[in-house]
Amino acid sequence: MPIEIAPVTPDFVARITGIDLARPLSDADRQAIVSACDHYAVLVFPDQLLSKEALVAFGRSFGEVDTSLQKKLLNHVQNRLGTDEVTDISNVDAEGKVAAPDHWQTITTVGNRFWHSDGSYKHTPIRYSILNAVTAVAHGGETQYADLRAAWDALDETTQKLLSDKVGIFWSHNTRDQLKIPDTQAERSAFPKMRWPLVRRHPGSGRKVLWCDSKVCAIEGMPVPEGRALAHELIEHIGQRERVYSHKWQPGDLVMYDNRATVHRGRRFDHAERREMRRVETVDDSCSLGPAERQDIV
Repeated sequence: MPIEIAPVTPDFVARITGIDLARPLSDADRQAIVSACDHYAVLVFPDQLLSKEALVAFGRSFGEVDTSLQKKLLNHVQNRLGTDEVTDISNVDAEGKVAAPDHWQTITTVGNRFWHSDGSYKHTPIRYSILNAVTAVAHGGETQYADLRAAWDALDETTQKLLSDKVGIFWSHNTRDQLKIPDTQAERSAFPKMRWPLVRRHPGSGRKVLWCDSKVCAIEGMPVPEGRALAHELIEHIGQRERVYSHKWQPGDLVMYDNRATVHRGRRFDHAERREMRRVETVDDSCSLGPAERQDIV
């Protein structure tokens, strides 16, 4: 029986049923998921609470699983899940209790409340992120997704022309510095600043995307204040309500999203309430334009 695809809108976000993701994917189902993700960018699979092993196996169906964030940063703080392949997106400490408000794990969830694409600050970024809800909060805690393809289409011609040759400098700790999070110098320099064109073409759909998120700390060829102001303007444009889907999590929900076509952000919730998510990411085959030469911009 083929999987069932129910679009949320004609071009953005679809709900997928009729499949058990804990079992190995057939070639037909894998291709159907890839094609659906090329078109809709965000896929919602309800009632799919997977073990760590099954989550990793599902991710590997779509390519190499990324471990760089855990190895370079996260697992130096805590490795509650005992693996480099699954990211612990939670406010839970190493003992399995709700973390204190000033715990690094809690603070990291605050940094996730800015629009971002997973791995946009890496030389080799992330293609698919696969996020699985273990526990959810009663109020807030949604994840919002914005369509970068629709954002490009909605730009006026003058702005499209302005951006056609612009290069953004992306840095992993840009928003964390804005929040005055006291990261160490080793943490701040774990990923060097990378250069990406602000306009890219999505290989699966052929559509252009507006490639800008909260990791942009400068735009080449522009004074730093002007470049940051332009990046802020573009992020505001990307996050307009008509281009945003807000997902209210239920335990067992699994959302797979294409970072080449979307940005996302978490929403505020009561950090005294347990919220536990697990994420697997696959490596993309595209590469940045290389490290930024100007290392004094932040």
